[in-house]
Amino acid sequence: MQLAGKVALITGAGSGIGKAAAILLAKEGAKVAALGRSEDEIKETIATIQDSGGEAIAAIADISQTEPMQQAVNQIIDKWGRLDIVFANAGINGVWASLEDLDPDEWDKTMNVNLKGTFLTVKYAVPHLKKQGGSVIITSSVNGTRMFSNTGATAYACSKAAQVAFTKMVALELAEHRIRVNVICPGAIDTNIDQNTEHRDLDKVREPVEYPEGEIPLTDGKSGTSEQVAQLVLFLASENSSHISGTEIWIDGAQSLLVG
Repeated sequence: MQLAGKVALITGAGSGIGKAAAILLAKEGAKVAALGRSEDEIKETIATIQDSGGEAIAAIADISQTEPMQQAVNQIIDKWGRLDIVFANAGINGVWASLEDLDPDEWDKTMNVNLKGTFLTVKYAVPHLKKQGGSVIITSSVNGTRMFSNTGATAYACSKAAQVAFTKMVALELAEHRIRVNVICPGAIDTNIDQNTEHRDLDKVREPVEYPEGEIPLTDGKSGTSEQVAQLVLFLASENSSHISGTEIWIDGAQSLLVG
């Protein structure tokens, strides 16, 4: 098992990419702290890991809130005494609307969850990662990094672009402590993130764009899976990526090269 003896914190572990990564990392030997906003949100992930003989605990927090995130990391250290892997995955799509229609509070919510949440997740993990080194993986997106054609996704795209800059800054800062920091940029993946997306009156501002049949060239338009992304997370969490840091990796079937 590639991650035997390691401890991993995974945010947004209740569904989609986070859930798939939690299950796969546990299968590879990691002890997993599955973080979500409520126990109901992550109980299925915990049960799946435990039923397969793995070890997992629930960590409950809103990633955009300082004290709950501190407490969540402390809970992990109290339980297992170390932290080796951080997958800062939780995020929202938020409201997609024209600049004129986007409320400042809606902008703030997207930034607070996606960007501040990443900052808090990594910040409170760092003192423990420094003890032996480790790996941080951040979930960004094709939006704001290679793709800019999703009109109305301005807040979301800006938060995702900022995560890439955050990754590069922190990767250099933490390199001397043997902490690797990388960022993944998924394209269309079968998850439930669209459930927290509000599209508002975008037809009047969207530029007409036509693509060849199928926006994802590698699969003729079929979305990727959370399990495929989890395999990338495992690679970045393991020693197989021991000389990779400060790098963004797109996992989108070449979608962003066509649609960008």
